[in-house]
Parts: sequence; structure tokens; C-alpha cells
Amino acid sequence: MSDQSIRARKLLCVGAHPDDCELQTSGLTALWTASGGAARFISMTDGGGGHQELGGAKLVGMRRAEAHAGAASVGADSVVFDNPDGSLLPSLDNRNRVIRAVREFQPDILITHRTNDYHPDHRYTGVSVQDACYMVMVPNVLPTVPVPDHEPVVLFMSDKFTRPYPFQPDLVFNLDPVIEKKLDAIASHWSQMSQWLPWIERYEDELPADKDKLREYVRARAERRALAEADRFREALVAKYGKELGRNVRHAEAFEISEYAAALDEKKVSSLFPF
Repeated sequence: MSDQSIRARKLLCVGAHPDDCELQTSGLTALWTASGGAARFISMTDGGGGHQELGGAKLVGMRRAEAHAGAASVGADSVVFDNPDGSLLPSLDNRNRVIRAVREFQPDILITHRTNDYHPDHRYTGVSVQDACYMVMVPNVLPTVPVPDHEPVVLFMSDKFTRPYPFQPDLVFNLDPVIEKKLDAIASHWSQMSQWLPWIERYEDELPADKDKLREYVRARAERRALAEADRFREALVAKYGKELGRNVRHAEAFEISEYAAALDEKKVSSLFPF
């Protein structure tokens, strides 16, 4: 693969909230940008609902800053839409926002939530992207924004929901070389990882009082998720990397290929993921 073709690769991650891309895709993003690709994180909502005490413009500004820092940790840029957190709907306006964002960035790979999820913002982010996929290539839809010269491949972030069907690990990635970058990205969302999530998930009592120890705790908790993903998808890791490496991968991310967008064959996998 030429240097020019590597530079041309683009990854677009569309999450519901300012920390979703970091939690779910920042490992792959770090691998992607380290190999010369460009990446962008989009949050469909402003994050203004994600705190037990703070709110309004102050929280939105804080979460926007955290999103920029988190994306930068893995070499991506960040866009945060102004939809209110907790109120996202799969409206025509939001579909058009996604179409515009895809056409302007022209990604090769687009990652988002599956459409079955506990959180309505997650579900409707997935629906908005799914509804936009075909329309991205229709010139008479948003005719002032030119269609790209290629349709993106759409991937879904992993989850544990089983209805109507469980997540399928079509693609798995060894994150061991970039795990520290992933943890940096997640820890950038300090208001979420050290305040909101411990409160809403009821593990505040576990938090150390010392700030340095708290930062270590946040990173360790985030790492446990990547460790669990590697164990969960061990069979797929062995199939991809072989027995010796596949059995020893410690941190992983996995993605499912959407059937509503461009196909992904082995040749395209090799060219888009040269790592």
C-alpha cells in the first residue's frame, strides 16, 4: 500500500454521547491513526444530561472539552452536535446531519451503535446512521452537498444485548500496542469516569479520595473492560491472529459489519486495516 493510499483512509465514529466513541472505538482509532489514517469522532448529543449535580451550559462546555481531549488522545478530531442529551430522536433533521457529516468527511469506515440498546440516544443514533446510509449516495437528497465517490462500510460497536440477535464479532483487533492511548482517551472524560458513572451505577463507595489514586482507579476500571472483551472474543482473536498470539492478546475491541451499507471483503479488510 502506498503512503498516499494510507493517508487517504478515513474513519468516522458516531456515538450518542461525548464519551461513547472513546469507550467503544478508541483502540481501533489509535491503530488507525498510527498507521497513517485520519479519524473523527461525532457525538449526536451535547452531553448535558450526564451529571448528578452539574447541568446547563457549564456541563455542556465541560463535556465538549473532554470530547476534544479524548479524541486527540488517539489522533482524532471531535464534533459535538447540539441535540440535548437524553432527547435524541431519529428525525429527518438528524438524518440529514449525518448525511452531511458523512459527505463532508467521506469516511471509508463508519462506526456506530446497534439499533437495539438500553439507551434511547444509543438506539436513535444507530437508527439515524442506518437511515442515512443509502441516502448518502442519492444526489437529490441534500443536493447542495456533493455525494462522495465511495460508500462507507458501516460497523457496529460491541454490546451484550441478545434481542433480536446477539452481537456478531466480524472484526476483532489486538489493542495491546495502543492500550495506553485508549485509557488516556477514556480518562479524558473525567466528569463521567470519576463522577457521573460511579454515581449512576452505584459504585461511588469504591472511589479513592486521593486524586492520583482515583486516576489510577479510573484507568484500571477502563482497562478491565478491554481485558473482558479479549476474553469474550477469544475464539475470533485466535482465528484472526493464530493460536499463539490470539491466545495471548490481552486487550481487544470487536465490531459487527452492517448489511445496510458497503460490503467488506478480505481484500478491502487488508487495505483498510493495515495493522
